[in-house]
Amino acid sequence: MEPLTTAAIAIGTVIATKALEKTGENVGQALWDKTGEFIVKLKKHSPHTVVAIEKAPDQPLDYGKAVLEVEAAAKANPEVAQVAQELATAAQAEPNPNFIQLIQQQADNLKSQPQQPNTINNQKLADEIKNVFQGNIFNAPVTFN
Repeated sequence: MEPLTTAAIAIGTVIATKALEKTGENVGQALWDKTGEFIVKLKKHSPHTVVAIEKAPDQPLDYGKAVLEVEAAAKANPEVAQVAQELATAAQAEPNPNFIQLIQQQADNLKSQPQQPNTINNQKLADEIKNVFQGNIFNAPVTFN
């Protein structure tokens, strides 16, 4: 999986996990543990990014910027890269259909953000995120573009 896709899935996973927690739903223990581990490792290298991620979904998050910051932290520190990859893998294995739907919404949000010059292609990244989760069974209406 490309580093940008991994970073985007990791960020989306943290946000989706928090959103489900607010509604009283839970994700699997492995995903819960990896989410916490990712936040701890990232906080050591990019605390301002963690603050922004933790404020979402209550406050808008600049996904493009956050993804680039997570990718930079992962390149600078192999521990961050490893835990981001482990989190993305755990997210793919999560059976909760509401979690999958929230990840899809994060991808749609990424698509709708304005494209900044010299940054990532939000449309392409969102499509890659959706492709990663395409093999899962969805109980909610989800469209793939």
